[in-house]
Amino acid sequence: MVLHKLTDLDSSHDDVALEKDIKGLSVYVESTDDKVGTVADILVDEEGNFRYLLVDLGFWIFGKKVLLPIGRCRIDYDGDRVYAVGMTRQQAESLPEYDDSLAVDYDYEERVRGVYRQPNAIGGIGTLESRDLSAPVTPVYNRDTYTYNDEPDLYGMDEENHQTLRLYQERLVASKKRQKTGEVSISKHVETETATVSTPVERERVVIERVTPVDAGVAVSPDSTAFREGTVTNVELYEEIPEIRKETFVREEVRVKKVVDQDTVESQETVRREELDVSAPGLPVDRA
Repeated sequence: MVLHKLTDLDSSHDDVALEKDIKGLSVYVESTDDKVGTVADILVDEEGNFRYLLVDLGFWIFGKKVLLPIGRCRIDYDGDRVYAVGMTRQQAESLPEYDDSLAVDYDYEERVRGVYRQPNAIGGIGTLESRDLSAPVTPVYNRDTYTYNDEPDLYGMDEENHQTLRLYQERLVASKKRQKTGEVSISKHVETETATVSTPVERERVVIERVTPVDAGVAVSPDSTAFREGTVTNVELYEEIPEIRKETFVREEVRVKKVVDQDTVESQETVRREELDVSAPGLPVDRA
């Protein structure tokens, strides 16, 4: 049986826990009208049922907080106060102190219940002075089968004292948030390949032909070149050679964009709902 502070369960409970918010109301002893302290918070079980008021005993014991079972309180909405039924100073001193770091487990609750189970806690016989309330109380219930319904005197809520308790129900509220799933990095790299280009070129060469002149054998007068040795003439030869260069051009464009894909996601979660339990055996009760 895990207990939670009402303010820790959900922000929707922070403002109002009851029809009139009892957090911060003064706590008084019902029989003597002595002021005990104030309501600091409310403890509920995992099904949303109110189990304890967390009472700060600042007027009796400075700095000490204790648990008051919901069945042992009476809420006076007109007077804006809470009455602790049957609580005494000695009983408050015997209650184990509550601390936020403590785990409110079965053993801790048994220590609390042990004090409230004292016969004179609700006007029975005996005196608190004659009992050692600080001594451990032997549990009278089986820890494996115990439920809060076993002790309606401690945890029962009647219509007279708790008629305006609000019943809560949880519902699923869907919302969305963006989260990064990854990133795409786009970069460039250079690949090399061997390209071949064909270029036609021209090359000059000398062709020497020997021909018989038409006036062969006819006597002529020798000129300055006749019978002269050495160079007679020069002929220049040319050829073309290819000149290769590289130029850069745009081959293609790459466009990068994001698109949004829509999908419907169904989620399941357990929700809680409070139901009202009325214990009035043999009494006429009108239900609206």
